Amino acid sequence: MSASLRLVLFDVDGTLVDSQGSIVSAMTACFGAQSLQVPDRAAILSIVGLSLPNAMAQLAPEHSDTVQQRLVEGYKEAYHAQRLEQGAASSPLYPGALDAIQALHAVPEVLLGVATGKSQRGLDALIEAHGLERFFVTRQVADHHPSKPHPSMIDTARSETGVDAANTAMIGDTKFDMDMALAAGVASIGVTWGYHDRSVLDGATCIIETFDQLPRALDDIWT
Repeated sequence: MSASLRLVLFDVDGTLVDSQGSIVSAMTACFGAQSLQVPDRAAILSIVGLSLPNAMAQLAPEHSDTVQQRLVEGYKEAYHAQRLEQGAASSPLYPGALDAIQALHAVPEVLLGVATGKSQRGLDALIEAHGLERFFVTRQVADHHPSKPHPSMIDTARSETGVDAANTAMIGDTKFDMDMALAAGVASIGVTWGYHDRSVLDGATCIIETFDQLPRALDDIWT
């Protein structure tokens, strides 16, 4: 009898790649273009993982929907320009990320996916820049879903792969990822190297400090 399929979903920014420099730079550019005070670095990193409209609503709540939409478009333009200029260097993989992806991909019953607040264009460009095209069988992005922590991304990934909730795990660095997993009824693994403090990851099934700890964490969840 074959083993049950298992689905491992990764957040991207702050989990697989360290894009904080690009995110802060693009936020600085878009707020500056509207002659608005730029939020501080901590505030910017606190919204990583949300869809851009939700992020701007939190960063600029006193401004109109029109201004917030201009910020969204300005951010997209600035981030895209950085990516074209810097390539993969704009969002380097964290140490151990590629090894972990390759090791999990080599397990026949494990399927890999992504659930990210990035746009489709942004995710596709990042995956291509790092040569990750063959690894992820499902890619859920902000274009097609409500913002995290709504469970839509996980629910759709499970539907596309046919994996039940008990055999699905979400890996991420933010409270939004942990809350999304909880809403979807799946296990969650919080990582400490990202953008939210460990203290807000208390809803995680478990927390890891390096990618080396990921296989054991998944084994503990599924055994």
